[in-house]
Amino acid sequence: MNIPTNLGFTTKDIANAVQRKDIIIIIDVLRCCSTIITALANAADGVIPTRTLRYARALRQKHPEFLLAGERKGIKPKEFDLGNSPLEFSSPKVRGKSIILTTTSGAKAIISSKDAEYVFIGALLNAKAVAKVSLTIAEQEKTGISLISAGTNSQFSLEDFTGAGAIAQGFPADKVEHSDAVSGALLAFQRAHGSLTRVIQSGSHARRLESLGFEEDVKFCCRLNVFQIVPFFKGGTIVPFTEAVDTEGA
Repeated sequence: MNIPTNLGFTTKDIANAVQRKDIIIIIDVLRCCSTIITALANAADGVIPTRTLRYARALRQKHPEFLLAGERKGIKPKEFDLGNSPLEFSSPKVRGKSIILTTTSGAKAIISSKDAEYVFIGALLNAKAVAKVSLTIAEQEKTGISLISAGTNSQFSLEDFTGAGAIAQGFPADKVEHSDAVSGALLAFQRAHGSLTRVIQSGSHARRLESLGFEEDVKFCCRLNVFQIVPFFKGGTIVPFTEAVDTEGA
């Protein structure tokens, strides 16, 4: 049986995916998921997503050794250690650290998926790797895969739609059965592939980030298959999937 794949854009889509027991891939290319991937690739211990600034700050008070990171309207909140720029999450800053992360859209989408058995973090940076891991697990569990676009303020996001297509590109055609939405995302990615950065820069969210001075962030997040790391959300914390498996098997 081929693995069914779906693409969702809302919290309701997340709830339906959880109910189906799908493998979930949260996609927020600009910038939450790209930031998480980069942080873990640079040896952060883990990332703890939070919905609100208030909760993030309260958690930091309990754990002053944790880094506090995130954004509101694209900008680093007052007294935070880091914003939501993946370029800030260098190895010297994050190696061996736990990071509390709160963002406008991505972190909330991740938390909304907390009741799923498998929640992975995807972006252009790790598209091929997250596709491979999620398909392997879906075959083992005999279930489907839901690609969930975090969007921008609950609106359609060009970069997340394209990112979903990049991930779908990594599924062997003879092993999956795409929904129309996934097929559309795949076609969009294939069309954009030759000029990926330019296409994503044409989107409203990318334009806004660039107006705030984050042009280099946008360019970085448009890089394809840079990392092999696959972040995995379980028990309130995001860690590399291989480390999560090793810990559970210990």
